[in-house]
Amino acid sequence: MGAQLRQLRRRIKSVKSTAKITRAQELIASSRIVKAQQRMQAAVPYEREITHAVSAVLSNTTNVDHPLTVAKEQPATAGVLIVTSDRGFAGGYNANILREAEALKGHLTGRGLAVRPYVVGRKGLTWHRFRSREMFGEWDGFSDNPSYANAKEIADALITAFKAEDGIDEIHVVYTGFVSMLTQNVIVKRILPLEVEEAETPPEGIPPYYEFEPTAGDVLDSLLPRYIESRIYNALLQSAASEHAARRRAMKSATDNANELIRVFTQQMNQARQAEITQEISEIVGGANALADAAAGKE
Repeated sequence: MGAQLRQLRRRIKSVKSTAKITRAQELIASSRIVKAQQRMQAAVPYEREITHAVSAVLSNTTNVDHPLTVAKEQPATAGVLIVTSDRGFAGGYNANILREAEALKGHLTGRGLAVRPYVVGRKGLTWHRFRSREMFGEWDGFSDNPSYANAKEIADALITAFKAEDGIDEIHVVYTGFVSMLTQNVIVKRILPLEVEEAETPPEGIPPYYEFEPTAGDVLDSLLPRYIESRIYNALLQSAASEHAARRRAMKSATDNANELIRVFTQQMNQARQAEITQEISEIVGGANALADAAAGKE
């Protein structure tokens, strides 16, 4: 019985240590979510304005065929940018992304396209390397705190591959969109060739007049790369916020499970201790009765 008590005490001590770690991870993730949300909100005005600028150019120009906006008649290859995390302890965050990426790969392969993965995050890199899959772009070390320079580096690689003669014909991105602290959804979208929505006509019905200097094509040469960078930067920011939210939720669940285990082990320890005490009392009472019977026999 004493060995069982010692084992339960060791288990309780071990689970308490684990609970401290998961609780600390939960608090860290909670604090970082706020910063990630602030960065997302700070990037919204730039993204909105550059989207309006690109939409204005494309909506008011009929004779410009930019390489980034023209879809090929018979595409042969497709690049897939997969945004995962650098660290774990995030529940099913990375598994959901990789599952959607595999589904997208199956869809593109069904269309007859050769898929070239571009992977962000150590978890995605490890997943592909373990399966000996070739990757055409690798980035890591910034999943929880991306910068615009990171987005520009990724965008430059994708645009270069898209413009190359033997490069890729389509580029898709798979990332996790941040909806709320409790909801994050995996998003799959095509970013190249561009699908920019036409600018809406004002309520009064008079479309705005735009004059491009030097030409609309030159304006697009400057705007479209920035537009792609802003789209990728937005995906990185939303993925970072989603990663922190998923880690917070996973660590909270782990802490709750650890506390429940502590409660169960404590209850079992109390029961074992009570059984041990009851057994000792029974032995003492039995010994006393035996002594009393022996003494009565001598008399």
